[in-house]
Amino acid sequence: MHTEAIQSELLVTLADRYEHDPAEFVTLPKHILDSSSARVALAELRNDGFVEEQVRGVIRLTSRGYKAYKTKPLVVC
Repeated sequence: MHTEAIQSELLVTLADRYEHDPAEFVTLPKHILDSSSARVALAELRNDGFVEEQVRGVIRLTSRGYKAYKTKPLVVC
């Protein structure tokens, strides 16, 4: 998977959770944590301030990330 596709998938999942409870953290599955491209995608989202990581693999969308998700078109693969 490409980094942009992984980021889009993460944003969709996290935005859905954010709409239900903005404070909720999501635990990523092991296969995501084991993927180097997924870790790069997550690091980019975190560095841009779109995702907050409580501990490795436990993340939530920030309000900045949610706003970006709502205004930025998604990459469809």
